[in-house]
This record gives sequence, structure tokens and C-alpha cells, in this order.
Amino acid sequence: MNTGVELKQLKSEMTELGENNMQISDEGIYLIKKFEGLELEAYQCAAGVWTIGYGYIKGVEKGDVWSEEKADHMLIKELEHEYEGYVNEYVKVPMNQCQFDALCSFVYNLGGNALKNSTLLRVLNSGDYNEVPEQIMRWNKAGGKVLAGLVRRRECESQLFQGKRWEHI
Repeated sequence: MNTGVELKQLKSEMTELGENNMQISDEGIYLIKKFEGLELEAYQCAAGVWTIGYGYIKGVEKGDVWSEEKADHMLIKELEHEYEGYVNEYVKVPMNQCQFDALCSFVYNLGGNALKNSTLLRVLNSGDYNEVPEQIMRWNKAGGKVLAGLVRRRECESQLFQGKRWEHI
């Protein structure tokens, strides 16, 4: 699978101010898949929410079963119809592909309201790109507890936001 890492240099240009209509790249999807994992049978996540596929939660019930193809389809559909839109709508400053991908992973994991109401967004929209990685790292808890998996995910998102390699984390 092409994770997009090789293309990082080509994709580093910024969007124009106010023209965020970006789409997640293969690298961003790879990051999401790495941390969500693929579960073809419904399970309760660390926060107690019924989940299936790559972290899909809408209408999932105990006993649900999916194919890998359905999981892939639902991930792409959700990203296109929901999560990319949150990032494109809420972020008011130019972004490069790595920054967009990192924020899509963040929002896919935490939801649109988490970004909309965050200090992270206020910092980013003020143009302080250098502070954003630290803000990403703050979001490492589920159910009030720090989780090692969330610490690793936030580290990867933080590294990707900066255009750095994250796959080794």
C-alpha cells in the first residue's frame, strides 16, 4: 500500500486562505487504519461504545458483523461525507496535506465537536502552527484515563502534522 509518505515533499504546499476543500490522502487513511484496527464483529471500545470496522460507531449493535470490503467502504464514506468536512469548515488558515491528514485522524477519533471547541483549533486558526503538535498531544484520555494507545496515536498525529515520519511509533 502506498502510504503517501514518499509524496510528502510534493504535497507540502499550502492551501489558499479560506479555500480549504481538501481530501484525506492514503497516508492519512493508513494512520487511521493503523490505530483503529479492523474488527469485523461489533465490540465495545475503551469508552464503552459499540464499534465495528475501522472505528465505525453509528447504529452499531452487539452481534453486528461486516466484511472487510464493507469496513473499507464505510471508512471512506464517513471520511468524505463527514470528517473531512469538519476540518475543512473549522480550520480557517492554510494547511498542507500532512496537516490536513493529521487533523482528519484526530477528528475521526474524537468527533467534530472536539475540534470545534478546542484550544487546538483556536491556536491553529491564530496561525501558531508550531503550537499545534503540543495541543494534539493533550488529547490522550478515554473515560478520564490516559491510554497508551491514545498517547501513541496523538504522537503519530503530531509528527504527521509537522511533516515528520510517524510510522515507527
